[in-house]
Amino acid sequence: MIALLARLAPDEGYNLTALADVRLLRSNRALERTPVLYDPGIVIVCQGRKRGYWGNATYLYDAQHYLAVAVPVPFTMETDASAEEPLLAIYFHLDFNLAADLMLQLDDPPAAEPKGMYASPMEPRLSQSVLRLLEALDSPQDGRLLGPSLVREIYYRILTGAQGGSMRAALAARGQFGRISRALRKIHGSLGERLDVEHLAAEANMSVPTFHSHFKAITHTSPMQYLKSTRLHQARLLMARNGYSVARAADEVGYESGSQFSREFKRLFGRTPTEEVARMKGAFALPPPVENSVFVSSH
Repeated sequence: MIALLARLAPDEGYNLTALADVRLLRSNRALERTPVLYDPGIVIVCQGRKRGYWGNATYLYDAQHYLAVAVPVPFTMETDASAEEPLLAIYFHLDFNLAADLMLQLDDPPAAEPKGMYASPMEPRLSQSVLRLLEALDSPQDGRLLGPSLVREIYYRILTGAQGGSMRAALAARGQFGRISRALRKIHGSLGERLDVEHLAAEANMSVPTFHSHFKAITHTSPMQYLKSTRLHQARLLMARNGYSVARAADEVGYESGSQFSREFKRLFGRTPTEEVARMKGAFALPPPVENSVFVSSH
């Protein structure tokens, strides 16, 4: 599997495939602990190692563990990789329609607490499904014709796996989790607008104290800190990927004060905007934009 993935992902960074929601990642260098923002998706690492730090927990995803993200969450991440042994991984942008279609056909799982993000052991049948997908992607025609059914099989394995109940509970978006998910979608789709806790609580149909409590339980941060972090991640992407100036990026994500933007940017990323963009271009695999996705992603 490793040799096949290495051949399918010859370039450092994200390599596109015949499937729009499936990308192959190669990283030839280690990445120090850095703030990232993951949009909903699944990361399967075949070689190398990533560690995510979210709240008080550490999430290891490597050849024995995959990472699943049901809601966009900011956390910090580091990567173990080298030119001799690069990180090789598969990233699946979460197709909510596909997941929902499968969930309608599955037996009800045991009651489980919804989780915004989790790492889970790779099970043998899931590994076999991943290998078949890579083999199909080795041929443009096979990838185009067989790939969608193999991705569906991988979703099935994850939704029925050890922590599938938690993933299904999260994707069902019922109750408090579903209300917070609506607020998150509002944040990501309205970064340039004036947003406050009262507005977001109304979006979730909650009182402000209840909204604040449930938001922090799900994202491990406060609503305003989440909004600030998402704006800064998006601004960083606009500068690194689109060539925006610092002033233009700050304005695009709703900052009225350039000095406040630069100050908060350095507080989050540990560098000035110019320094951080130079670092990203030299050592970070910039994700290409995902079509028809409202969520910001900077992993």
